[in-house]
Amino acid sequence: MGTGIEGLSPDLPNNLYDSMVVGMSFGPQDSTPPSLREVVWLFFRLGATAFGGPAAHIAMMEEEVVRRRQWLSREEFLDLLGATNLIPGPNSTEMAIHIGHKMAGWRGLIFGGAAFIVPAFLIVWAIAWFYLAFGALPAVQSIFSGVKPVILAVVAQALWSLSRSAVKDRLLGGLAVVALGLYLAWSNELLVLFLIALLNLLLRLKLRPTQLKTALLPWLGAMVFVPAQRAWGEATSASRVSPELLFAYFAKVGSVLFGSGYVLIAFLQSDLVNKYQWITQQQLVDAIAVGQFTPGPVFTTATFIGYLILGHQGAIVATLGIFLPAFLLVALSAPLIPALRRSRWTAPLLDGLNVASLSLMAGAAILLGRATVLSWYGALTFILSFFLLIRFKVNSVWLILAAGTLGWLGLAS
Repeated sequence: MGTGIEGLSPDLPNNLYDSMVVGMSFGPQDSTPPSLREVVWLFFRLGATAFGGPAAHIAMMEEEVVRRRQWLSREEFLDLLGATNLIPGPNSTEMAIHIGHKMAGWRGLIFGGAAFIVPAFLIVWAIAWFYLAFGALPAVQSIFSGVKPVILAVVAQALWSLSRSAVKDRLLGGLAVVALGLYLAWSNELLVLFLIALLNLLLRLKLRPTQLKTALLPWLGAMVFVPAQRAWGEATSASRVSPELLFAYFAKVGSVLFGSGYVLIAFLQSDLVNKYQWITQQQLVDAIAVGQFTPGPVFTTATFIGYLILGHQGAIVATLGIFLPAFLLVALSAPLIPALRRSRWTAPLLDGLNVASLSLMAGAAILLGRATVLSWYGALTFILSFFLLIRFKVNSVWLILAAGTLGWLGLAS
C-alpha cells in the first residue's frame, strides 16, 4: 500500500507533485488508445532502466503516459495511483498493471505488468547465479561489505520521508511507537498490521456496541487465522524446503505486505532469517543490496533469495509467488475503487496500516543496523549516505556503486 515514498508526497519530483496538486486534465480526451505492443514495450523499457525505487518509478510513468504520450489525463493517473493505496503489494508494479489494464484491457493487465517485472527478474537471477558461484571470493565479499551501510541509509531515508506523511497527528504517532514495540518484542508482522489498523479505526470512529461487533468480526477472524498460519509455517520450517512451500510463503508475503517495498525486509528478517533459518543475516542484507542497485521492482529481492534456497527453480517460484497477488488484487479491486474511496471506513484503516508499516520498517532498520554499522567505515558511510540522500536527493544507485567500489578497494574491511 502506498505511503509517502510511493504515493502523494512533496518528495516526488516537482513535475509529478505539481501535476497532482493542480489536478488539471492533460491531453486530448479522444486520442487513439495505444496498442498492446506499445504498452508492453514501454513497461519493458521502464523495467530495464527505472532505478531509484517506487517513487522514481511512478514519476517516470507519469512522465511517459501523461505528459509525453498523453495516454491518460492527470485526473485518471491520480485515480490509478490512489487505487494502489488501497491494496497490499508493490505499488510501482501495481501502477504498471493498472495502466496496462486501462490502456489495453485484460491483455494489458497481464502483459504490461509482466513486462515491467521481467527485466529486473532476469538481471537479479543472473546476479544470484554469480553471487553463489563467486560470492566466496574476497573481492566479492568486500563489495557487499562496502554496500551494507548504504542500504541501511536508504531504509533510514525512506523512514524519514514516510514519517512526514504517514504520522499525521499524535494518535498515529503513538500507534507507530506501539507498533514498533510490538514488532521488536513479538516479531509477528501480520498481527501488528491488523491490530494497529483496527485500533485506529475504533478510536477515530468511536463506534457504538452494535457497530463495534460488526467491525470486529472480520478482524477477529484474521487474528485467529494468522497465528494458525504461522504455526503451520513453524511446523513445516524444519522440514526440507519444497518449491510449493517457497511459492506459498512468498505468495503470502505478496498478499499482505502493506507499505513500501522496504517493509519486505521486516518480513524476511523475522521469517527467513530468525524463524525458518533458510538464509543467513548476511545473505538477507546482500539480497536487499541487489534489489536496490538493480532497476525495476524492489520485490525482485525474492528472486535472489529464491535462487539462494532452491537454485533456478527457487528463483522462478519465489518471483511468481510474490508478484502473482498484485495481478489478482488489481483485477479484483479495479471495479470497487469508487466505492472504496467514498467509504468512511477506509481512511482510518489505511492510516493505521501506514503507520504500522512505518514501524515495521523502523524495526527492520534497527535489526539491520546491529549487523552492519559496527566499524568506523560502516558508521561513517551510513552518516554520509544518509546526509546525501536527505540533503541533496542523490540517487541511491550512485551511492551503492561508490560504496561497492570502496569495498572492492578494501576500505570496508
